[in-house]
Amino acid sequence: MATGHEHTVKAFDQDIGQLRALISQMGGLAEEAIHDAMKALARGDLALAETVRKKDKAIDAIEAEVERLAVRVIALRAPMADDLREVVAALKIAAVVERIGDYAKNIAKRVPMIHGEGPERIEAVSLLPAMAQMASDMVHDVLNAFSARDAAAAADICKRDTALDDFYDSIFRTLVTFMVENPRTISQVAHLLFVAKNIERIGDHATNVAEMVYFAATGGTLADRETDTEVN
Repeated sequence: MATGHEHTVKAFDQDIGQLRALISQMGGLAEEAIHDAMKALARGDLALAETVRKKDKAIDAIEAEVERLAVRVIALRAPMADDLREVVAALKIAAVVERIGDYAKNIAKRVPMIHGEGPERIEAVSLLPAMAQMASDMVHDVLNAFSARDAAAAADICKRDTALDDFYDSIFRTLVTFMVENPRTISQVAHLLFVAKNIERIGDHATNVAEMVYFAATGGTLADRETDTEVN
């Protein structure tokens, strides 16, 4: 016959499983938003860009559900030590994933502005999807690390952020050079610079999640890293 303690442990495990499932669902929607926003940018697909903007509400709704569940778990289960770290990490990670969805939405918002500026072809646009894929892969992998409580994978994702930053720096220089050489494209390039910055920030947030995953799994912290001022 199961004891009250066993019932409590089972209920807590079910709650943690539900938190992980919700965050995984959020992550899937965020990855889809990044992919679709970049597809809309590459194709000038205004309808798809609008769809990305509308779907962001679904990510917001799941974040609210995670908040409610996390608060309930803390109030009813009174988790301690590593269990408490995991619940708190889930709460924080949900907020970060929601922000990642916002960056994808911000990219989608720029599509009409970029493609409404004229027919000028900017070669750096072809580099942005590859950069976005790097960032999206980081989001995917860090959420897998959270589900598996994999501290080593989380630490590896932090290292990958440097490569994404280098990619951003390269695209930034390319776009600025193009803008200087083709002044009529200043407005269009300015929007593309914001797109590149939003992608770079997605990578930063994936790294933030990795730090939370590492802490939840080990109770320790990763080495400090430099962060940029946030740009919307």
